[in-house]
Amino acid sequence: MAVTALLVDGLTVRFGSFRAIDALSLAIDYGEVRAVIGPNGAGKTTLLDVISGITRPKEGRVLFDGAFDLTQASDSAIARAGIRRKFQKPSVFEGLSVRQHIAIGADAGFRRALDAPALEDRVSEVLETVGLAGHATHLAGELSHGQKQWLEIGMVLASDPKVLMLDEPVAGLTDEETERTAQLVRRLNRPDRAIIVVEHDMDFVERIADRVTVLHEGRTLFEGPMDKVRADAGVIEVYLGR
Repeated sequence: MAVTALLVDGLTVRFGSFRAIDALSLAIDYGEVRAVIGPNGAGKTTLLDVISGITRPKEGRVLFDGAFDLTQASDSAIARAGIRRKFQKPSVFEGLSVRQHIAIGADAGFRRALDAPALEDRVSEVLETVGLAGHATHLAGELSHGQKQWLEIGMVLASDPKVLMLDEPVAGLTDEETERTAQLVRRLNRPDRAIIVVEHDMDFVERIADRVTVLHEGRTLFEGPMDKVRADAGVIEVYLGR
């Protein structure tokens, strides 16, 4: 039986008279990769902002593990609880090495303190997972755009998150880098972790997602597997096109 990681209940977010999210409800389970798609302005990034504690809703709540209401918590408390996010644009420290970045992510965000040997083991494990073990001593400024994306995924992964949010992880990537990122996301999936991906690349979404939520004007337009999303008349009309 699936265990719910995040329960979004009646969420409404307003910016002035504009409703970015409009009475939205959905559930995301542990063990799944959930893609959130939709046209620009549909509320995708705003949803991640609420889950991250960056934006406060006008109404509704977001429950983590059935009890912790994220809408009443600080962004730092949310991060400490095991909810981590990679933002859309890579923002790395150009003068620090790849290994230093992963160490920062592990040391600053891990849910329990790591001693020096454990930290070193964790950094090495993450570098191997994201495919950057061979670049450990390179400065972040020397990396390609795709490698910087993987580095940022590594930084949030280093904290061993229970909920991992990725905002447009393949934006600007080559076809080969996109395929490698799809393989990475599938490897990161496990029974005690929920992964949420906001993305516009539908081929990528089809390769990674267990379920897809389509947002339109702050509401759920459709939810289901990608093959049914592609076939839905409403989704075709407002987003995918014919």
